[in-house]
Amino acid sequence: MIRDGWEETAETGRSRKIPRPRSLRTWRVGTQVHELGRRSWIMGVLNVTPDSFSDGGRFLDPGRAIAHLIGMAEAGADIIDIGAESTRPGSDPVPAEEQWRRIGPIIKEISRESLPCRLSVDTSEPLVAGRALEAGVDIINDISSLRSHPELGRMVAEAGAGLVLMHMRGTPKTMQQEPKYDDLFGEVRYFLNEAIRRAMDAGVDRERIVCDPGIGFGKRVEDNLDLISNIEELDSLERPILIGASRKSFIGKILDLPSDERLEGSLAAHVTAVLSGAHIIRAHDAIATIRAARLADAVLERIRER
Repeated sequence: MIRDGWEETAETGRSRKIPRPRSLRTWRVGTQVHELGRRSWIMGVLNVTPDSFSDGGRFLDPGRAIAHLIGMAEAGADIIDIGAESTRPGSDPVPAEEQWRRIGPIIKEISRESLPCRLSVDTSEPLVAGRALEAGVDIINDISSLRSHPELGRMVAEAGAGLVLMHMRGTPKTMQQEPKYDDLFGEVRYFLNEAIRRAMDAGVDRERIVCDPGIGFGKRVEDNLDLISNIEELDSLERPILIGASRKSFIGKILDLPSDERLEGSLAAHVTAVLSGAHIIRAHDAIATIRAARLADAVLERIRER
């Protein structure tokens, strides 16, 4: 018998956890309505920064950045998330004008292309978000969940854009200073429910929101492992769940590897997340992640058919 993701065998009476079909969620972006859950969506990462923990400095040249973006889109990425500010543990904020100086030329140039994907900007700054939305960006990925600048929610609402809200204790500067949870899932659920409320108070339609539990943002290794393997614990949010474990430090700690050697660990984490219920995977290695996710999707589809 299978119930709530657990299978009890008649022979032994023992229970074991098995993957279960993902919850289906509606996500409105612009004028389109997407049903998420039948397959994994992949969000490719484009960092236009000199100091990101994973690929800092690789894509500061606009031409190289645009070529990489187009490559991810043509390979099948559903979203490209463009960021101009490193949010690695201990990092300092980047002024809004500097963020826009880094990504503005790329967004303006790429908006002329007919890409088979959505564009997202990773920022908590209203100035950056506003200019990006005016230039045709579809989604704002705000790791502060509107705590830094609540007015950003109004801008998203007026544009009819999608919005990603993420759980994080403190700020990137302070988040890894001895994080500890008495009730990990209870705190993440409460935080994200409050973030959803803030967004809706600003006029954002609930169906335009995606929730991210914030892998690596104020989490211990065990917290990250618990989150990626128990995403069903976030079902009560009734929103699509995004997981971004790509090259994160918990993978490095487990495998004792630097950030540029964490591909296999990232793929394992993301496949686990898909089988646990994640709807969107945010990854630097988009092509490899697309392939791994498709296999995980096939497993879930087989389970759905049983």
